Amino acid sequence: MLFRHLRASLREPEFWAYATWLDIVTKYRRSRLGLVWLLMPPALYTFGVGTFFARLQNSDPLEFIPHLGIGYVVFRLLSNTINDACSALPNHSSFILDGHMRLTDFVLRVLAKALFYFLTAAPLMVIALAMAPNFQPAGLVSLLPALLVAVLNVSWIGIVVSLLGARFPDIHELMGSVFVFGFILTPILWYADRAPAGTARGTFMRMNPLYHMVESVRAPLLGEPIEPLTFYYLAVMTVLGWIIAWWLYRRYARFVPLWV
Repeated sequence: MLFRHLRASLREPEFWAYATWLDIVTKYRRSRLGLVWLLMPPALYTFGVGTFFARLQNSDPLEFIPHLGIGYVVFRLLSNTINDACSALPNHSSFILDGHMRLTDFVLRVLAKALFYFLTAAPLMVIALAMAPNFQPAGLVSLLPALLVAVLNVSWIGIVVSLLGARFPDIHELMGSVFVFGFILTPILWYADRAPAGTARGTFMRMNPLYHMVESVRAPLLGEPIEPLTFYYLAVMTVLGWIIAWWLYRRYARFVPLWV
């Protein structure tokens, strides 16, 4: 059922893609700067916080800014999708109670919103990379496959947490707290080599799926090494995660109208 619904949703993007874009446009329509406001958070975080933490750690700002910026926008893509997916089904309860049982539409709407925000930050990342002395153009070859793997993983996680969020409303609050800790545990404000393998902090970092998804996108662009563990971790997580999502959707999707 899950993959049939996904195929149908992808063939009809009007609800989850076009409608989401209209929501974003109308949100900023009355603002004088309009969609320019979408650039403010990643710009301030990348160049403002990036410069501050580079000086704090005695690092080269031109090297640290793209490290932090790319890590931040990828982490924001993942965290926004998962956090918003927790309340995606209750927020669309009127559609569900009217008989709209293709729940993948609502999860894809959350993902589309996060992707739109990610794309608006892309020009800033291009500027940061152009300034970086350690930028590796060859890393662009792996950029799209790495992003695809990250999107595939955040999609199945979004499906799972959307079902959990429909059944247990407190999941949204829990995820908010989890991502506060997850942001600190992911090497965004610091370098991954500060948590070497074999140490307690290194073990916790490598257990964090966000670390592997962020590193697979960022490391090739900046010439940073990727551990073989990351490839195994992502491969197993992708396959096993979609099996879990398929089973949960098949088993519990029909109960969602009772929960919301």
